Amino acid sequence: MATLDIKTEITGNVWKIVKAVGDRVEEDEAILILESMKMEIPVTAPEDGTVAAILTEEGAVVTEGTVVARLEA
Repeated sequence: MATLDIKTEITGNVWKIVKAVGDRVEEDEAILILESMKMEIPVTAPEDGTVAAILTEEGAVVTEGTVVARLEA
């Protein structure tokens, strides 16, 4: 199994975490949702796997390239 870092593509606020550690996800399924400039932007799984870690919390401000989760694929 490979561990993949899931990074943000934009700067924004973590609006909602929709998956928990141990949850199975499919490719392109949202793990959390960022709010930036009044838009909701999902941060998605790059491939099928299991959420190994959530490295942020709701309300946190993250910058582009921040690792916000880890996926066991």
